[in-house]
Amino acid sequence: MRMLGIVAGLALVATPVAAQTPVRGSAWTGSWASAQQIPEPNNALPPEKLTDATLRQVVHLSIGGPEMRIQVSNAFGKQPLRIDGVHVAYSADPASARIVQGSDHRVTFNGSDSVVVPAGASYWSDPVNMAVRPLSSLAVTMYLPKAPARETSHPGSRATSYVVQGDHLADADMPDAFKVDHWFQLAGISVETPGPAHAIIALGDSITDGHASTTNGNDRWTDFLAKRLQAGATTRNLSVLNLGIGGNHLLTDGLGPNALARFNRDVLAQPGVRYMIVLEGINDLGGLSREKTTTQADHDALVAHMIGALQQIVERARAHGIKAIGGTIMPDGKSGYYHPGPMSEADRQKVNAWIRTPGHFDAVIDFDRIMRDPKHPGNLNPKYDSGDGLHPGPVGYKAMADAISLSLFH
Repeated sequence: MRMLGIVAGLALVATPVAAQTPVRGSAWTGSWASAQQIPEPNNALPPEKLTDATLRQVVHLSIGGPEMRIQVSNAFGKQPLRIDGVHVAYSADPASARIVQGSDHRVTFNGSDSVVVPAGASYWSDPVNMAVRPLSSLAVTMYLPKAPARETSHPGSRATSYVVQGDHLADADMPDAFKVDHWFQLAGISVETPGPAHAIIALGDSITDGHASTTNGNDRWTDFLAKRLQAGATTRNLSVLNLGIGGNHLLTDGLGPNALARFNRDVLAQPGVRYMIVLEGINDLGGLSREKTTTQADHDALVAHMIGALQQIVERARAHGIKAIGGTIMPDGKSGYYHPGPMSEADRQKVNAWIRTPGHFDAVIDFDRIMRDPKHPGNLNPKYDSGDGLHPGPVGYKAMADAISLSLFH
């Protein structure tokens, strides 16, 4: 067995089912995505901000293609959502609302500028005749005549969005816009791929979502992985879709639905998915004893339930021809938030031992080994620690991506 930060598991030979019906006989593969949730009150926008409002949001693609599609979402809405116009253009600067002149394109839905998205649903646009480059940033602009009855959002965007009153879909800039670092009602972008292409799903919590990464910097570990894939002639057909949610759990709802509850929408429904990396569990481990006294029986039950949830994720992925890659849970011994004790550390070791066992996942990325302090293995390596003992910073995220063997995706 070869060790390069990777413990190889069993090979997967099943053929994946299509996650989306092809359009015009072409294959479609997700190039960008975000996990949807109900925003907490402090992360939601007041209804007046999204009434008669233009919302411009900047996203960073992984792969490119000659045509693209946009997915808007009303997954957590309580009533139908009306959108009276969507435009897409190249972003002139990911840290501003400016778009590249001449790149603005109108987006239609069943031939119409407007779309009504039912409560609980998402909606893909028609193909947009706009060639998009790999690793480029797009500005997606939508006009909302009325605020959603309940917002569907991704609060951990690490990207700035811009809101102005009135219809400003085609404006080259929005210098007086209200700024907020969240995404709203926007779930995905897929690209037409004339040749074979596949998506890698990163299913995780705030470490995948990119806590402590740079706002508008695109330096999450998934961004660094996408760059590595684009640098290789044989891996440029692989996209990376970040489906992390800050505070996410395997077993219970935290900030957003638990991993099992959102699996169908965030993994199976992604266009062209072939691979899945799972990095979940630190919030389950830390949350057990954060605010209460626990017994050994409590810890034993938690470990058993976490392993059961991971088994469910693997089985459901395999049933749809998706290669399931397990990420070991990284150390958090210096976390001031969870302040884990010996029992929590023992739980982490037990779950990681299960993840590492050949046959449980199809392959393993040993993030624990990569990121731990060699002198104090229960802690993050200081050179990778963002400062809170729990999350890496950009240097750590790059180390995570650099340690992943690209042979996992052949």
